[in-house]
Amino acid sequence: MTVTALARAAGLSRSTVLYYESIGLLRKVKRSGANYRLYGEADALRLRQICVYRAAGLTLADIRAALDRPANDFAAILDRRMARIGDEIERLRGQQRAIARLLQTTGRRKKDMLSKEKWTKVMRDSGFSDADMHRWHAQFEKDAPEDHEEFLRFLHIPDDEVRRIREWSRASGVS
Repeated sequence: MTVTALARAAGLSRSTVLYYESIGLLRKVKRSGANYRLYGEADALRLRQICVYRAAGLTLADIRAALDRPANDFAAILDRRMARIGDEIERLRGQQRAIARLLQTTGRRKKDMLSKEKWTKVMRDSGFSDADMHRWHAQFEKDAPEDHEEFLRFLHIPDDEVRRIREWSRASGVS
């Protein structure tokens, strides 16, 4: 198949495929009598694997290593990527908490702030039922309990109500 056909089959641009070939992720291929690149099924399979690795956020250097090394090295590459993702999530959660604190200290009047009532209205207007909102709280509590508490406090919910919401969120047993 031609470079254009290969690119289309992988959902990539022609220039991306040519770039991958230029940096050695794809091998140099034979050319037709009309000087067109001719790719085979092995090239298409390798390009699909590259796309899977890119979708997982691997760098091109990590992809090269994954394609050219034994499987046990690949597990180490994936472990490093997973750790980097965890670090990035923590960094973003920190930013989220910082923004919440900034919003609380900007000097805006409480009535201008997001409240439980305003948040509930947004959720209902978005089609959430009471059961949907309960599941949302339960999942938030399960995945990020400290962030869930901070969010509830951001809505200016009284401490005793925050405690009750968190208790029934934990008791709901979302899996």
